[in-house]
Amino acid sequence: MTVSVSPVASRRDRATFLRLPEELHAGHPGWVPPLLIDEKHTFDPRKNPAFAYCDAALWLARQDGRVVGRIAGIINRRHNELTGEHSARFFHFETTPDITVARALLETVEQWAREAGLTRVIGPFGFTDLDPEGFIVEGFNEETSIATYHNFPYVIRLLCELGWSKHVDYVVYRIPVPATTPPLYAKIIERVKRKGALRLIEFTRRSELKPLVGPVLDLLNETYVEITGFSPLDRRELDDLAKRWIPVMDPRFVKIVANSDRLVGFVIGMPCMNEGFRRARGRLLPLGWWHILRSAKHATRLDLLLGGIKEAYRGRGVDALLGDAMIKSARAAGFTCFDSHHELENNTRVQAEMSRMNGQIYKRYRIFEKTL
Repeated sequence: MTVSVSPVASRRDRATFLRLPEELHAGHPGWVPPLLIDEKHTFDPRKNPAFAYCDAALWLARQDGRVVGRIAGIINRRHNELTGEHSARFFHFETTPDITVARALLETVEQWAREAGLTRVIGPFGFTDLDPEGFIVEGFNEETSIATYHNFPYVIRLLCELGWSKHVDYVVYRIPVPATTPPLYAKIIERVKRKGALRLIEFTRRSELKPLVGPVLDLLNETYVEITGFSPLDRRELDDLAKRWIPVMDPRFVKIVANSDRLVGFVIGMPCMNEGFRRARGRLLPLGWWHILRSAKHATRLDLLLGGIKEAYRGRGVDALLGDAMIKSARAAGFTCFDSHHELENNTRVQAEMSRMNGQIYKRYRIFEKTL
């Protein structure tokens, strides 16, 4: 059957693009619907600051009059200029198991990238490193975490059959919440306390977070420079993130380490709210918000969403201070395990830390690439 691919050209097309995953993933037990309000924000040039330096195009695939797939193409000009790359990205790729649908969508992005003078496409990868990235290739039966894809296994098969290869893998660890402070942490923390230079900052109210969210995001900019596909966020983007994140942050799971008044490390955790998002079906109203908040209160897994340590302070006990504080807060709240979120497979420092905490790799995500 013939597959046609056409640009998203109307409000109706855009609504179809955003809602298609709910149809394709009907009955898919591991899938978690994203919030439609967040999806709309992502693709709205008036609201998403990344459009200032990114080009984007959206397409829908139809077969016999039925929408059967979607894909977005992105060119992050800032990243290409900083790194000397000539890459485009595919993003929000959804397809039926039919290889003709997948081929038509991916070839559309490939041709779009060629016409822009680019030599490679990678994906799935969004506007920035903070968007969902990488398809799951191991751990399909495990619960996903926030801002990640949970694709069908057939998507990986289709990509391989169409000539796409591995660009990089991310691994995700499951770490049990220990009953007491790990002995190595206790030893390191005692040494840090004797020196007296570093101090831990913890929070009990969201209002306490506001003055420090900006400095934390500045530190994120500094510590993420070596991560695949990352390019520094400008002030407008950082302010937008702060505005969107503060209302959903639980202050108990935000930890900061400072040297005098200078932030040198941070970690942000978030309760796993998958069940709430499933019940909300991507909508906050009328009762979606209630389902999401309720699931956060009953969660047993804490997702470690973001974290970073200034390079000059790595190996000086900052990780132990942050880790011990998060363990104590997680234990007090009744969590039984952590999800590490995406960690680059070649990040040996993080791997060593996960091993010390008895962490086990239980999910793996892959970004694919294709040379044009």
